[in-house]
Amino acid sequence: MAKYLLLKHYGYGPERMPNHTPMNEWTPEEIAAHIAFQHQVVAELKERGEFVGAEGVGPDVTYVRYGGKDAAPVVTDGPYPEAGELVAGWFLVDVESRERAHEIAAFASSAPAAKGEPLYEWIEVRQVLGPPPANDEL
Repeated sequence: MAKYLLLKHYGYGPERMPNHTPMNEWTPEEIAAHIAFQHQVVAELKERGEFVGAEGVGPDVTYVRYGGKDAAPVVTDGPYPEAGELVAGWFLVDVESRERAHEIAAFASSAPAAKGEPLYEWIEVRQVLGPPPANDEL
């Protein structure tokens, strides 16, 4: 088994999503259908024993780095690399193969959006590598 992080990208990816309507323009019913679909994905992954975790993320982003000895952290709210503005949420799955992770990502991408049409959301699939070796293993 291998863990994969499925990053949900909102609106963009290698190419713009077809017929993208921002979520703040959806009706309450369209939003409810989308959220219900996300719950369905989680339920199906749990049934198969593949679910590890999932969360949506808010639009506010800050970057933080070490400021130096005796200095405060350096914090900025931009500019961002592309992904910083695009990530909408994530799933963490534990599956038999990369191909299975791709199947889950494609299914998650079909979530309903405005007018009940599939979202065609880009999902970035990245294998989780695990912890680095302990000092005594180097």
